[in-house]
Formats: sequence, structure tokens, C-alpha cells
Amino acid sequence: MSLALELEGLEKRYGEFAAVKGIDLSVERGEIFGFLGPNGAGKTTTIRMIAGILEPTAGTVRVGGRDMARDPAGAKARIGYIPDRPFLYEKLSGGEFLRFVAALWGHQGPRVEERVDRFLELFSLTPWKDELIDSYSHGMRQKLLISSALIHDPELIVVDEPMVGLDPRSARILKDLLASFVERGGTVFLSTHTLEVAEALCHRLAIIAHGEIIARGTMAELRHQADAGGAHLEEIFLKVTGGDEVADLMDSLRGVLEG
Repeated sequence: MSLALELEGLEKRYGEFAAVKGIDLSVERGEIFGFLGPNGAGKTTTIRMIAGILEPTAGTVRVGGRDMARDPAGAKARIGYIPDRPFLYEKLSGGEFLRFVAALWGHQGPRVEERVDRFLELFSLTPWKDELIDSYSHGMRQKLLISSALIHDPELIVVDEPMVGLDPRSARILKDLLASFVERGGTVFLSTHTLEVAEALCHRLAIIAHGEIIARGTMAELRHQADAGGAHLEEIFLKVTGGDEVADLMDSLRGVLEG
């Protein structure tokens, strides 16, 4: 199976501090790949390098075989990026913003209008199509941002904390949308703290800590690596990242409350 995303020796330094330390990772076409880690582990830094927002200190990012450094336009055109915080052009309407994003990638005309209307309807934003984005709530902005990541029909969706600000209905729509996208041959690179979502959706996962990948594979492979047969992802995550101290802390807290 051909690769949708390849990271080779990917590194990002800020002076003496290494935020990401020589990551090697490959993501196959047609899979949802989970990218997990505690706060400060290097997840968002890695994602921003994949999206072409940050320049790596060393290493290579290839999207669909296109080198991000040598052919940034070709690589970025294959990506739909959903960041954790929805920063949008507030003086555009929702419809104008989606048309603008599509035009950035050379897509215009009736098909774009059809896709704009389809996404706005999907996320119950149709009544707000011609309203300025500065009047949108946080959740509405997140839904518009998700729509903008898909408007140009990318090959790879890179998602950083997609459920933030979404109501339960929209969160379910997004999960179904990602699953449908993959069924049609697309690929998703998903970073989330919601481990239940990652366990339910992802075909394979990688766990990063202190800028390095410390575990990767399917759920079965992660259970084997963590020597945690039958465990859920939360238990595996805590075990491999040293988070067992959280359980010890909760036991101590219960003792204080019950004492």
C-alpha cells in the first residue's frame, strides 16, 4: 500500500531545546492514524511541520510522495488541516470564507458552490452562510474550519484536537465524516486527548513523549508492547508515558476524602 505521509528524521529545535527528536513515521493511504501524547510532548509541533507551518530543523516531510521542503505547494495542496484553535478571517461571511479557501487551491465554479452548501447544511450553518464570521460562536467557527479543510477535496486530513468546541451532534458528524473520508480512499492523521475516540476510530497509533515516539502500532501491538493484554488505550497510554502516578494520586485523594 502506498504511503500518504512519511516523516524521516524529523526534528525541531529551539536553541538548545529539542521539541521533536528525529521522528521516523509512515502513514498508509486509507487509514486513520492516531498521534497521542501528554501536554508538551511535541504533538502540535510535529503537526505544524506536517502542515508546512513550521520549518523543521532537520529531516523530511513527504505528503503523497511530495517533499514539503522541495515542493511546498504540491505537498500542501494534498492536505486539509484542522488546527486546535479556529483562527478565521472574521470580516468574511461563512460562505465567502469557504469559497476563498477553495480558490486558494484553484477550485472555483458550480462544484465549489455545491460543496459549500453541502458542508454548511451538514453542520447546520446554512442560516449563517451570509453572516460575518465575527458573529459566530466558538463551536460554529470550529465547524466552519472543519468544512474549510475538506472543501478542496484533499488526500490527507491532519487534525489537532477536532472535538474542541463541538456539540455532541457535530462531534458525531465529524467522526462519521472522517470514517467516510477514509472509506473513499482518504487518510486521516489525528491528534487528540480523547482516548476513547482514538481507540474507536484509529487503525494504528503512535504515542510521543519528550519529543520521541515511544510506542506505535495497532491496539493489539500496543497491548503487546506495553505488556497489557486486554487493556484499553487509556491504560496503555498511562503505562507507557509514566502516568501511573495519576492513579496513585487518585488513590491517595480517595483516602483523604474517605478519612
